[in-house]
Amino acid sequence: MTISSDASPADARAAVGAGAPRADAGSDFARLSRRIAEAGLLERRPGYYAVRLTLVVGAFAGGWAAFLALGDTWWQLAVAAFLALVFGQVALVAHDLAHRQVFRRRRHSEFAGRLFGNLGVGMSYGWWMNKHTRHHAHPNHEELDPDVAPDILVWSARQARASRGLARLLGGHQAVLFFPLLALEGFNLHVASVRALRSPYLKNRLLEGALLLAHMAAVPGALFLVLPPGKAVAFLAVNQCLFGLYLGCTFAPNHKGMPTLTGEQRLDFLRRQVLTSRNVRGGPLTDVLLGGLNHQIEHHLFPAMPAVHLRRAGVIVRRYCAEIGVPYHETGLVRSYREALTHLHRVGEPIRRRRRA
Repeated sequence: MTISSDASPADARAAVGAGAPRADAGSDFARLSRRIAEAGLLERRPGYYAVRLTLVVGAFAGGWAAFLALGDTWWQLAVAAFLALVFGQVALVAHDLAHRQVFRRRRHSEFAGRLFGNLGVGMSYGWWMNKHTRHHAHPNHEELDPDVAPDILVWSARQARASRGLARLLGGHQAVLFFPLLALEGFNLHVASVRALRSPYLKNRLLEGALLLAHMAAVPGALFLVLPPGKAVAFLAVNQCLFGLYLGCTFAPNHKGMPTLTGEQRLDFLRRQVLTSRNVRGGPLTDVLLGGLNHQIEHHLFPAMPAVHLRRAGVIVRRYCAEIGVPYHETGLVRSYREALTHLHRVGEPIRRRRRA
């Protein structure tokens, strides 16, 4: 198979369907790891994260300072939009903390992660950590990855044929509904985080609950203290819808529309991560807006790698995948959404066909 940076999801699906990799594939990731380590890309970057965290916290504080300074005016909706972007950046910092890209010690990572996640944006760090760890272990696996479990959306024709309830009602038109549904993701994160407080896997439940309560009391409290009810509700709606849309658009290009796996398919670690992930081309601005997650292949191969190193790692990984014959899919941002939406429309066909019958 010919490999290039433009290898398509169809190429990846063909590689997944080809069965077991070469006999010596078990050492493929070890050889790649040595190249990455020799390039110094696994080293921590405290200076980078000191600057990044300072800028994000400064933007967070500046947004709320502007809110207090403006007072009762509809210009507050511009502040709501700005804070939605900042909340997204806070969530991306929490993501890096969860992967221990910032601090070496787990205790420091968890403490800071709860401050940014629970207190900063009202998202349970423990709930998200549990969910995201399972995703990294089994990306795009229909039975094991919670991110492709059938819920409101279905991610494969197999799931569409078995769909019930809301997924069956919406699945036939899920491509059209995808972005509107993302606008509700901010609210969904809060609901899921509160529900997780009852889960046995959640550590430090009292601390997580207290920080969530502080966020959920402080934000509406500030809004209704400064603004009349109508404007306060409008601020909250704009802020949370744009936050959900931004965060969803950050994660959507990473795996949606790439091959999904089932229990019968066995791939080694390198192929499991590369074949189910998509990179998004772009410059420094793309890196900032997507928090480095546009280098999704490298992030999945080396989750603890500082985000600032992912672009350089991409050069090594891309070349190595070409050497061993593994498709490496990279595309532009707009095309990544097009691929994801095309996939959602295609897999919804069994639901549409069932309605027509």
